[in-house]
Amino acid sequence: MDKKIATYWYQIEDIVVRYIGSVLLAAAVLIIGWWLINKFTKAFSKWMEKKEVDLSLRPFLRSIIKFSLRIMLIIAVAGMVGIKTTSFVAVLGAAGLAIGLALQGSLANFAGGVIILLLKPFKAGEFIQTGDMMGTVREIHVFYTYITSIHNQELVIPNGQLANAAITNYSRYDSRRMDMPFRVAYDADIDKAKAILDELISAEGALLKDPPHSIFVEELTEHYVKINVRAWLKADEFWDVCNSLSEKVKKRFDREGIRIPYPTMDVRMANKG
Repeated sequence: MDKKIATYWYQIEDIVVRYIGSVLLAAAVLIIGWWLINKFTKAFSKWMEKKEVDLSLRPFLRSIIKFSLRIMLIIAVAGMVGIKTTSFVAVLGAAGLAIGLALQGSLANFAGGVIILLLKPFKAGEFIQTGDMMGTVREIHVFYTYITSIHNQELVIPNGQLANAAITNYSRYDSRRMDMPFRVAYDADIDKAKAILDELISAEGALLKDPPHSIFVEELTEHYVKINVRAWLKADEFWDVCNSLSEKVKKRFDREGIRIPYPTMDVRMANKG
């Protein structure tokens, strides 16, 4: 029994002596390599910022490079401890295939991210809407796009979903056309109402002179006359003008005695109920 124990002990000592150097060296290479990859990734990010690489591409490229370098490092370390690289790569390939089948949705998101970055339906910093979600694109990552909503909430949307969805990009052009209807009563002075609207819209600093704005009677309904204000505005001031113009028109119409009709029939029915 003592001889068997001694034999096992000698075998263990032989294995430790034979592989301890390789294991320690591999561990050192792994730690230092991991640290260098992080440093390189940060330097690469600064280089992209200096070269003014598209904001949408930066997080995507950073993730791809970091992931690829780490895989190469792991394969190199595996070879140092005696694992055959070809066998290791084969195992990784088989594992990658199995993981890929299990994570088909993630692969679809990855492909969607590539499509978004190639076709550029939107970029970081642009204001978009998809379905009932809208906000400013903060970052486009490998699998997800991060959007800050108008309520300052973070929306995390899978790239696969975005690549196949209808998207409205409100920031792609510098100007936007405003079509804002106003209702006036039939007994109101139409020319006076149009003159007031023209004065108020002309005073807006965001108004573009070319093409010129227009004010016209769009529809004669059963209860009111609809006057439409059509104007081209700077895109980044569009909503501010729309919101302020409504208030200005209401106050000015009240002072000038131009009545804005309301659905009296609906009010009477509600009172009867």
